[in-house]
Amino acid sequence: MTHVNVKSVAKSYGSTPVLSDISTEFGEGSFTSLLGPSGSGKTTLLRIIAGFIRPDQGVVMIGDQDVTHVPVWGRNIGMMFQSYALFPHMTIAQNVAFGLERRGIRGEAARKEVERALEMVRLPGFAERFPKQLSGGQQQRVALARAIVIKPNVLLLDEPLSALDRRLRQEMQVELLRIQRQSGLTTIFVTHDQEEALTLSDKVAILDKGKIVQIGDPATVYERPRTRFAAEFLGDSNFLPGVVEAGGVRLEDGGIIEVAGSLPSAGTKVTLAVRPEKMSPAGEGKNRISAQIKTVIYAGPVLSYHLETSQGRELKLFSQNRDGNLMREGENVTLSWMPEHTVALVE
Repeated sequence: MTHVNVKSVAKSYGSTPVLSDISTEFGEGSFTSLLGPSGSGKTTLLRIIAGFIRPDQGVVMIGDQDVTHVPVWGRNIGMMFQSYALFPHMTIAQNVAFGLERRGIRGEAARKEVERALEMVRLPGFAERFPKQLSGGQQQRVALARAIVIKPNVLLLDEPLSALDRRLRQEMQVELLRIQRQSGLTTIFVTHDQEEALTLSDKVAILDKGKIVQIGDPATVYERPRTRFAAEFLGDSNFLPGVVEAGGVRLEDGGIIEVAGSLPSAGTKVTLAVRPEKMSPAGEGKNRISAQIKTVIYAGPVLSYHLETSQGRELKLFSQNRDGNLMREGENVTLSWMPEHTVALVE
């Protein structure tokens, strides 16, 4: 197992900065997701680690080796992309063995490694088939086998599941996690899918405009976002502006909201972030706000409500569909939640 360290990495294209002073470490055997919208710099960072792009400044370390100026083939990395990039005229065994042959591993030694990789991705007996004979999910497994057969130090995944349908994507998430834990490979995974990042990762790094705005374990990043962008991009949030005073934060409707933990000095303007699933109608939480239901969305096991306060603030409420009883549009409700589920953002 090998750790990856990037130090003060920056990259621009012309006058447009893509990455700005990125420094972070990917621990040995960890699974880290780089999460962000298009143009946030996540793929550029992955490609710099891979060696496809050279940074304008900064250092890339794989293990104890400075690989900033080492070409791709000298970094011993496995890569998997959104496109399967399988050779249609080659058998599955030949596709998987491609990286081994480039390293001079052929014959019986290569056959054993290919067999091991195909067993790991649960495709034994597929060696002599051709890509066109496989489903999309099976082809993706072959691409994964090709990436891991070379026994890389690091596995880099660039949105490999985004072309799959929802059910197949969920199945591949389980397989990826199983294989990563079985192999112990340090894995860096690029995605724009928030649920995918939370499901797979030991650590999530949220990127925005070329900077890492927050990095940490999934629960911490989700429950305690540091910026409005992080709160918005990783899941849904309700935002309530207010001013800090003794005892909590006073909202524009005059109500006082309690916040667990420290707050900035009195008089500071803040925005409170509360996840929709943390609120409940007529609950026992200390914090309360009144609103009217504008829209009810029935999604089977989950009910989604869009509400509006008397000040015109839009709110969301998510609740489990336990008994099939829905609140109705136009109904006035009081939502409550606990202080520990309130995050005060100062920006």
